[in-house]
Amino acid sequence: MKTAEKHGGDVQYGLGRQEGYRYGGCSAVLQRTAPDQPVQRNLRVLYVPQGFDSIDNGIVDALRQTAAETEVSKPAELIEKARDWKPDLVLVLNAMHVFPEDHPAHMDLLRSWGIRTAVWFADDPYFTEYSSNLAPHYDYVFTHELSCIPLYSSLGCSRVYYLPLAADLQLFSPARVPLQYQSDVCFIGNAFWNRVALFDELAEYLSTRKIVIAGAHWNRMRNYELLRPQIREGWVEPSETMLYYNGAKVVLNLHRPAEQGQDNHNTANLPGNSINPRTYEIAGCGSLQLTDVREDLTRYYRPGYDIETFNTAQELQKKIEYYLTHEQERNRIAWRGLWTTRQQHSYVNRINRLLAVVE
Repeated sequence: MKTAEKHGGDVQYGLGRQEGYRYGGCSAVLQRTAPDQPVQRNLRVLYVPQGFDSIDNGIVDALRQTAAETEVSKPAELIEKARDWKPDLVLVLNAMHVFPEDHPAHMDLLRSWGIRTAVWFADDPYFTEYSSNLAPHYDYVFTHELSCIPLYSSLGCSRVYYLPLAADLQLFSPARVPLQYQSDVCFIGNAFWNRVALFDELAEYLSTRKIVIAGAHWNRMRNYELLRPQIREGWVEPSETMLYYNGAKVVLNLHRPAEQGQDNHNTANLPGNSINPRTYEIAGCGSLQLTDVREDLTRYYRPGYDIETFNTAQELQKKIEYYLTHEQERNRIAWRGLWTTRQQHSYVNRINRLLAVVE
């Protein structure tokens, strides 16, 4: 019994030492980095959120630092709010899913009142069936997806801009977390079919590790029962997602497929070239990220320096095993990713760029 207790204590000590070492390095990065400073704009901005809290909250915070005045409106209350408050700009995130069907007519009405309108599509290219109909009703169209720029231009939109997403650095930041959130490998996201195929291929290997998989529809897996004890079905709030990212030695990032019919409405059949917000959010927590490769990844991170990449399941398994057993290299890459993200990928940075266009 004493031997077992001693072993348990040694394990706890080892986990605590590793977490303390990681967090100490993250703290040093935080002390030495300064995210972009807001550029003050003489604009009254009415923001209409999509309901993506990890994005919406970052944008609202950035707007409140940059715009002269900022208000937030629910989609259904937009017209009444705009009529009463008379903003210079109405900025809408995504404009779909939770928005009323007559939203395009609402935007036309606002424009007839002389109010400038802008949309920032954060779900491109997965819903081009809907975004194609929405974009022409705005004065300014921003998208995080490179492949959608020609599409919106071809629809007659004269002001189309590429604006990547970012991380809410108030939320996605380094933290010391309880043991229940600590793991060897973590993935948080829904079970799109490319993800199902990858985890099915790695299921036997991952079953020997302490892992966390969280999200919806993971019972699609052929090897679901093998990993079931380590799968958490359902939505994970951003505040808890941050804890899982901080507690993992390796966090996986696998982009969803873009093809029509893969849980998408991408009728324009555009490829997914741009990285998702998860890329920035994982890095903002100071955790090692292993991601599949999108075309514009190297615009923002340097594989092997401040992020790690993989192309196949076999390569991913080898890299997981390598970084689990090479703590210093794992942490150095994670610290560099944290540095890059804090310096370059805040929502203040993105809102500075957006407002410079519309001012």
